[in-house]
Amino acid sequence: MSNIQMVDVRGQYLHIKNEVDAAIQEVIDSCAFINGPKVKSFQANLESYLDVNCVIPCANGTDALQIALMALDLNVGDEVIVPAFTYVATAEVIALLGLTPIMVDVDPDTFNVTADIVRSALTENTKVVVPVHLFGQVTGEMDEIMDLAKAHNFYVIEDNAQAIGANYKHKNGKTLKSGTIGHIGCTSFYPSKNLGCYGDGGAIYTNDEQLGINLRKIANHGQAKKYHHDVIGCNSRLDAIQAAVLDVKLKRLDQYCEAREKAATYYDHNLSGIDGLSTPVREKKSSHVFHQYTLKEKSGKRDTLKEYLKEKGIPSMVYYPVPLYNQEAFRHYAPGIELVATEQLCKEVISLPIHTEMNYEMQDIIIEAVKSFYS
Repeated sequence: MSNIQMVDVRGQYLHIKNEVDAAIQEVIDSCAFINGPKVKSFQANLESYLDVNCVIPCANGTDALQIALMALDLNVGDEVIVPAFTYVATAEVIALLGLTPIMVDVDPDTFNVTADIVRSALTENTKVVVPVHLFGQVTGEMDEIMDLAKAHNFYVIEDNAQAIGANYKHKNGKTLKSGTIGHIGCTSFYPSKNLGCYGDGGAIYTNDEQLGINLRKIANHGQAKKYHHDVIGCNSRLDAIQAAVLDVKLKRLDQYCEAREKAATYYDHNLSGIDGLSTPVREKKSSHVFHQYTLKEKSGKRDTLKEYLKEKGIPSMVYYPVPLYNQEAFRHYAPGIELVATEQLCKEVISLPIHTEMNYEMQDIIIEAVKSFYS
């Protein structure tokens, strides 16, 4: 058996090699490297998949978040609520634009914010809330958060970098794709993501026509017409070669999500009931596409377990070991803050390998190693 990996990008590529290679060659033959037909094709196909009016491809997921905030006519000092248990990019762009990140706690079981957590952090200066759909499932109280947004006049930007492909059961009975519930959705196509390219890439999406116009302008130097710059923008484009790769993989995204869910279910079945270890909790209104399969080690032996797995040739990761407010770059935004669930999760979480190429034989090796640790 080949070495166990956290993510097997190469194994996935080998299954679609001919189609991907042909798509890349088509871009090279056309020499349409910037905003060419492949970018337009992927944009249209992603709009169809998500059932949204407007997709704006861009250079990466961090740019997607920044451009989304830039489109909202915010002022320096305006407050943006963001979970403290997330990757730095979500808060980084808030600070970069001179806005104030208000870092809040998360539900200790689902790792996502709740409506009550958002409500308790609202002030007259709250202009945006950024729910992060962590590890592969939609924030379960998006309906309630959107009701709060309407009542208190703030925008909702979904950080959908880890949950693209997940489905959410809306209160009106419809099933919506993750990232399409709020005013704007943002995603990353980093290679390890559920829909990943072979370099950097990202996208922004919205059903609001005017927001779509503003987002597209900002991503293109603030222009809708060449050499006529209406607003201050940036230069953030999805490379045509990456778009070609993504167009091939988008057709298989649901299949990829199913493979990850199958692997997660097998882990659940075999790891449930171990004293000191908690398997992932599913949000009631969301499917789970398992960008990560994240356990909670409750007996204080997380780091020892991680080292034990490493010795057996099994990788694992800790997402995330430090709350945002304890990062040196963010300490001054919330001096003295201590969020109970976030502090707890940073000490407990450990993610096992999960990807589209996993099989039960690989998982059995991992499962037996985890069980042997606790025996």
